[in-house]
Amino acid sequence: MRMKRIAYLVFFLSFSFGFAQNEALFNEATELYNNGEYSSAIENYEQILEHGEHSSSLYFNMGNCYYKLNSIGPSIYYYEKALLLDPNNEEIKNNLRFAQNMRLDAIEEVPTTEISKIYRSAVGMFDCNQWAYLAVALVFLFVLAYMAYYLLGSANQKRAAFISSMLSLGFAVVCILMAYLNQQQNKNDDPAIVFAKEVNVNSEPNTNSSAAFTIHEGTKVNILDELDDWKRIRIADGQTGWLQAENIKRIKDF
Repeated sequence: MRMKRIAYLVFFLSFSFGFAQNEALFNEATELYNNGEYSSAIENYEQILEHGEHSSSLYFNMGNCYYKLNSIGPSIYYYEKALLLDPNNEEIKNNLRFAQNMRLDAIEEVPTTEISKIYRSAVGMFDCNQWAYLAVALVFLFVLAYMAYYLLGSANQKRAAFISSMLSLGFAVVCILMAYLNQQQNKNDDPAIVFAKEVNVNSEPNTNSSAAFTIHEGTKVNILDELDDWKRIRIADGQTGWLQAENIKRIKDF
């Protein structure tokens, strides 16, 4: 018992020390940024990342530093990561638009139908785990309503309990389906940012194949497949091809 308490105390002290250290690094980085020392601020932020901390404010500040250094790829990359953690933050969206205006590539997105927008919005209303938790809650409600059906006396009460149980079960099935669709949507959505100044996207995963098209630093792509050190990607206008993995960085890498 004594050893457990010592272990908990050591863990608590380590956690407190790590938190204090990260906070000190963050505050120092903010001061460095305000003084125009953007590279030094980035070094502090990278130390915080090495300690295992991830937050939208951290990525947002890193994006700002790289933007000030005119580093298109990294600035867009970190703004996208910040937006992933805080999707409704207008300040992040605004700064991301400024960074995107620095790109050389002006790729028109494939138009999406209203049905597709509604579908993505519905499936993305909650994440996979939240849909699953909701399904469990509805199954629990189904069990309670079904038990009430046998325990209640009047016909009207039994009818209400039976209808409630069936509705709960139906909605639970829908939530399970939504959880699966959300998982599949996230699996198919694997965005990355081009870090190379200019790179040819090949028709096949080898250096001898012909170039299908060329993209530049800061362009957002979606990874469809991979083979050895090659990634098959798709850009916003629907074109696909292969490029070497070293030219891009995954946004969802945490």
